[in-house]
Amino acid sequence: MRTRRAFAVVASSVFAAGLVGALPASSGAAVRPITTPSVVPGSRYLALGDSITFGYRESTTVPAPNYSNASSFIGYPQLVGSALRLKVTNAACPGETSSSLINTSGPSNGCTNSPPPNTSLSYRSRFPLHVRYTGSQLAFAVKYLRGHRNVRLVSLLIGANDLLRCVSTTSDVCASAVEEQAVLSVVRSDIRAILSTIRRKAGYRGQLVILTQYSPDYTSAFLTNGVSALNSTVETAARPFRVLIANGYGQFYQGSLHSGANPCPAGLLTQLGKPGRCGVHPSYAGQSLLALSVERAIHH
Repeated sequence: MRTRRAFAVVASSVFAAGLVGALPASSGAAVRPITTPSVVPGSRYLALGDSITFGYRESTTVPAPNYSNASSFIGYPQLVGSALRLKVTNAACPGETSSSLINTSGPSNGCTNSPPPNTSLSYRSRFPLHVRYTGSQLAFAVKYLRGHRNVRLVSLLIGANDLLRCVSTTSDVCASAVEEQAVLSVVRSDIRAILSTIRRKAGYRGQLVILTQYSPDYTSAFLTNGVSALNSTVETAARPFRVLIANGYGQFYQGSLHSGANPCPAGLLTQLGKPGRCGVHPSYAGQSLLALSVERAIHH
């Protein structure tokens, strides 16, 4: 329980490889492979997700972030776009859950609404995102993909805020296995709905990358096990939709080994002004590692 409550303290500060595919067999006829267009310079990249994808930094980071200027936040999508010469559209929203990504009325962790008692608090109502839209992030994605046929890359990182909302809304900080599994069940269903909508409703045939969540501290068994359970849930749900897995979890782990498997002293997390004090969002160095994992997934 102590480790679970320690996780709650850390988590409450959050505002947040290969191709897997399943092709249906048809009796008496060979299945024609689905051709996935390659990512090429000049093509478009749509990034979906939460605060990590957005490039969010905590208010106590140094220098202080300018929330009124979304372009001052640099996430891994911008770094991928720069490296591969892509036209980037970053639709991510800090505090987004898998449910609120689908429906703005769904339970969010600060993007479109917040846990009790301040349920009306919303990042979107107070600060600008990288792109402007009025409906859900998924609805924007469908409209964007239908209107821009030269999109060759879509990435998705989502699910951490689902667990964090459970931490803040349960008396035992989501300590029971039953509560955790209930959250993961929702994430599993939402991931299927999101990817099905992208592939079928939007008709997107290009590269679709799932970025795995990193652990803010690999020395914490509870924290790392929880992140691993989330990643496993997301990957399993995504398999039928011809996805590439970008190993953000492994990239962060390798990058923190020289600091005892702790991303904070490794410089991969936001610095909160005092030595040894870190947030849980990626620093510029951390975002660079996430970008590298996406690039490696594309060029596997």
